[in-house]
Amino acid sequence: MRCLVLIPLLVPFALPAQQQLIDQGFAHFYNLEYDAAIADFEQAIAQYPASPDLHNHLAQTLVFREMFRNGALESELVNGNNSFLRRPKLNPSPETEKRFLDEVAQAIALSETRLKRNPNDTAALYAEGIAYGLRANYYWVVKKAWRDSLRDATSARRLHNRVSEIDPTNVDARLVQGLHDYIVGSLPWSWRMLGFLVGVHGDKDKGIRTVQDVAARGNLNRIDARILLCAVYRRENKPKLAVPIVQEMIQRYPRNFLLRLELAEMYSMGGEGPHGLEILREVEHMKTAHAPGFDRLAWEKIWFQEGSIQFWYNDLNQSLENMKRVTARAEDVDLNTGVQAWLRMGQIYDMQHRRNEALAAYRHAIAYAPQAEAAQESRKYLDTPYRRM
Repeated sequence: MRCLVLIPLLVPFALPAQQQLIDQGFAHFYNLEYDAAIADFEQAIAQYPASPDLHNHLAQTLVFREMFRNGALESELVNGNNSFLRRPKLNPSPETEKRFLDEVAQAIALSETRLKRNPNDTAALYAEGIAYGLRANYYWVVKKAWRDSLRDATSARRLHNRVSEIDPTNVDARLVQGLHDYIVGSLPWSWRMLGFLVGVHGDKDKGIRTVQDVAARGNLNRIDARILLCAVYRRENKPKLAVPIVQEMIQRYPRNFLLRLELAEMYSMGGEGPHGLEILREVEHMKTAHAPGFDRLAWEKIWFQEGSIQFWYNDLNQSLENMKRVTARAEDVDLNTGVQAWLRMGQIYDMQHRRNEALAAYRHAIAYAPQAEAAQESRKYLDTPYRRM
């Protein structure tokens, strides 16, 4: 799942019927079947309304469904030096936002009720920390509300630190700490000061080591830690370390077509562009054969991925043809894919010294999604032609 950053969701105790619904829900979740996952978690909540974990599961799924619809799961969420800050905020419907915040509030309230009875209830501490972590991610990725996000991140970290104090053997509880250390440690100094204000100092290397440890020794959070490592390795320009992680995820969740697109990208970043294109040929075959899950994958996504690899490997004519296929049906793709395709077209035209066509493409990108990072980049090339470094 391209650059997917997951908040770990630990279920310390569940009845068999409840666990069956949870397992089924997450099978759908990781296969990008969010409506089905939501239905499973809603059914579980109807049967076990006092479980804060279930409300967390539903809240997380609501956010990821929104990110999926906006193309955010496959975009480079953590790629680039400052992309934590640059990415434009998403625009969920008021109904989705209210429902998400209500589920988080319910998880916090249920956890607090249990903690009043037993302040050392590690399951309740963990669930409340997850709820705050989910809301922190929402404020960060969706709303771009930095201070609100860091405040909730601090609460999540404090609660999970408490879990670790009570039960030092709980490796899973360290994943939130690792994630926060890495994210805050990756920010520019001026933005890291916000972290200092709320007590999150950040240490990128320590964060990576923590996530690696959970990926190796964790119990219920091992999968989430490995997916997070994929995002980290991409951002740290270590794609070859991500390849085996993505391959493992493909075996576990074969209906998740984003994983195969990610694998192609990892090969491309690692200097194996032809291998990446081979993976995309496999994706084309699976879509043509109506493999489970692949009917949901738009052809434009495949063409864009092929064109992107061809762009970086200087097959400019083929890349341009693929980008033209995408922009010709721009209404069928998410804003991120469409605006990136227009940007790439402009860059290719500039490299081919076709300046007027380049300017037209950049203007299309700006008009298509004015707030997107690719549109911001396109504005630069209106004055100065793109040149590959």
